[in-house]
Amino acid sequence: MSGQNTYGFYPMAQQVEFVPDQLIAGNLKLVTRDVTIGENQTLPRGAVVGQVTASGQFILSVATATDGSQNPLGIIVDTVTTGASATGAGSIYEMGEFNSNYLTYDPSWNVTSLTNAFRNVSIFIKTSISSNIV
Repeated sequence: MSGQNTYGFYPMAQQVEFVPDQLIAGNLKLVTRDVTIGENQTLPRGAVVGQVTASGQFILSVATATDGSQNPLGIIVDTVTTGASATGAGSIYEMGEFNSNYLTYDPSWNVTSLTNAFRNVSIFIKTSISSNIV
């Protein structure tokens, strides 16, 4: 046994603490889907998106839009940025429980109207208070 480390200590080892971003607010199974993101979009993780009917592309949902994107259908999984002439691939959450304080959405929405709109697609928005209630 000489020369072996039997105590689990390794020189130069480092420990990294995982700090979640708190976007996920419950134990409901998360369902994701890969989608096409429209051009000229910078969508951070947690952005609320809708689908443009004519193109099938996903953009930031605006409650007053008339192109189909006024219906929120998902929440961006990871930050996506597209250029002026290019669309990109991204992933959205299609089902789950999410913390309203960590969502990014257009000012045309408020938390109550967004919560109601998302219920039709199995996305549940919780406030920081309701997500702590068991």
